[in-house]
Amino acid sequence: MRSVEWVDGKLQLIDQRVLPQEFRLVTYDNYRDVADAIYTMVVRGAPAIGATAAFGMVLAALEGAARQQVLPTLETAAATLCAARPTAVNLSWAVARLLGRARLEADPMAIPQALLAEAQALADEDVEINKRLGEFGASLVRNGDTILHHCNTGALATVDYGTALGVIRTAHEQGKHIHVLVDETRPRLQGARLTAWELTQLGIPFTLIADNAAGHFMRTGQVDLVMVGADRVAANGDVANKIGTYKLAVVAQANGIPFYPCVPTSTVDLSLPSGDDIPIEERPADEVLGISYQGQTIAPEGTHVANPAFDVTPRQYISGIVTERGIAYPPFDLALARLAGDSHAAASTD
Repeated sequence: MRSVEWVDGKLQLIDQRVLPQEFRLVTYDNYRDVADAIYTMVVRGAPAIGATAAFGMVLAALEGAARQQVLPTLETAAATLCAARPTAVNLSWAVARLLGRARLEADPMAIPQALLAEAQALADEDVEINKRLGEFGASLVRNGDTILHHCNTGALATVDYGTALGVIRTAHEQGKHIHVLVDETRPRLQGARLTAWELTQLGIPFTLIADNAAGHFMRTGQVDLVMVGADRVAANGDVANKIGTYKLAVVAQANGIPFYPCVPTSTVDLSLPSGDDIPIEERPADEVLGISYQGQTIAPEGTHVANPAFDVTPRQYISGIVTERGIAYPPFDLALARLAGDSHAAASTD
């Protein structure tokens, strides 16, 4: 089952907030609720967010057609959807692709059907891209490797299959005996809740560890490589990913362990020179304060909280960036321009 799917004229999502205790499907019939689903993390993961936003634009087109105001409604929806989570470039990329397709249609009443076909194509492409990415990434994985993984990058974070977890899945399907160390990924615990659940479904051996234990496992020789996803890659190779990724990359380099972000080329943003230009989303304080310990709140009432959802890993800590078109190695500015440049140029002319 896909994490993002168009069913009977509505958008269907797997509600990732309630996993692993409950598997729940939710449906949406308007773009405003889709934007809220993105913000509240019913759906998460850059590729999944992009596909969700694309179908949100379809819902906006249907609403606009009913009011004879298709393009104005789409413009409003585009702004609303893009504001939901600013760091993941796949969101704005997908919205721009759908908006560009709408502007090509001479008959406004034909726009909804055209956008549905475009959104479905985007979703189908995501699955195929992830599988190709998995093949390239699996070439880096040796039989017997232990892979450290942060956050969640599997089928739940994409339309299906996954990016970094897609690489791990491909290596497993190739018959390689691998083991995954799964960071909890505080404060929302995507590793403990989602990655552990996905690996269980796939039958891939794993061990859940506290985020702060990762350095210990690397220093003691129990990690062979680190594989993560990303929400945006700058033109110079700096990578924005779930908070906590930066320190993993630094410790990996200090211990001679390869560090590979695994991303579709749609996540590469050639318009941003470096990671300093990537907007970092600040999440609500209750994500940090809402965690309890032995039934009690973890901090005194009134505690001030800073809760950035992402951090930036500078390119000098990155061994290579795995994409569906191959693996980019330093110098990243040249490699990323070669791998991602033509696809982004095509998207900008839509």
